[in-house]
This record gives sequence, C-alpha cells and structure tokens, in this order.
Amino acid sequence: MAVFFTGFSGAGKSTLAEALRDRLEATTGRPVTLLDGDEVRTHLSSELGFSREDRDLNVRRIGWVAAEIVRHGGLAICAPIAPYDATRKRVRAMVEAHGGFLLVHVATPLDTCEARDIKGLYARARAGALPNFTGVSDPYEPPDDAEVTIDTRTTPVDDACRALVARLAAEGFVERP
Repeated sequence: MAVFFTGFSGAGKSTLAEALRDRLEATTGRPVTLLDGDEVRTHLSSELGFSREDRDLNVRRIGWVAAEIVRHGGLAICAPIAPYDATRKRVRAMVEAHGGFLLVHVATPLDTCEARDIKGLYARARAGALPNFTGVSDPYEPPDDAEVTIDTRTTPVDDACRALVARLAAEGFVERP
C-alpha cells in the first residue's frame, strides 16, 4: 500500500512522512520506503524544472516507483507537493492497480507555510526569482478525494501518526498497534 501526502511547501509533509515511516517500521517490523519530494528531485528527477509538464512528470515518476513497491508487497510513503489534481488521480490509479492508496492532504494554510519557510523560497518566489512556485505563481489544486486531511498548525505529529496508523489498520493494511 502507499500513503501519498500532498500540500504546500512547508506544510509538514516530510515531517509527517518521516514520523509515519518510523512508526510503521517499529510497529510492523517491515521496511517502509519513503519517497520524499526533495530527495526524488535530487536523485530521480534532477533534470526536471518546475514547469507544469515537469512537475507532472516528477509526480508520475514518484507514482510509478510507489506502484512498483506496492506491486512487490511493500509499503511506500510519498511526500511531494503534487499540486495538480489530475496527476494525483493518475498516481492513485497506478498504485491501486496493485494495492491500497491513502491520500493525505496536509492542509496547512499558505500563510503558515510561508512563516515556517527557513529556506526563503516563498520570499524568493514573491520577489519573482522563483517562477512557477506553488501557491504564489502556480496553482495548488486541493484534493476533493483525500481520505485524511491534516492541518499541522492544530494537529501534533504524534496525533497525526496515531490517526494515520489507525486508519491503515482499519483498512486492513497494517495490524492494529
């Protein structure tokens, strides 16, 4: 099965994904593959830019890798921004051909994400130095099909992980802790 996080840069996707990976590895004894958006960009999609076409291709690559992990009985956690609804739906279809898929919308508001931005990406985007930046000069299409929605302003990481593991257990993907 694959857990797919989506949300703005700085929403908390990577933090939640890492915590969920650690919790699942500890409770299931199974390895979990984390496909973090920044890491995938570095190692799998380094030639891509940030045009709509390149973003789609990057997310489809993540989806293909996740589908292969699921096809072979593994657990995948994906944490890209994945701003476009149609691309997320394509990834869902790829993964669901082999197993389960849980879409998690990390719905932390844009102003909170900007306030957290230690890399200064939002400021650079607002100054025009980073074109096609999600939430500033490029759209983010919130999902209407997320199974779970989390706002990291109000939900601590441990609580979010407990809720996600409970959801995965209720769906039969992991044993109840």
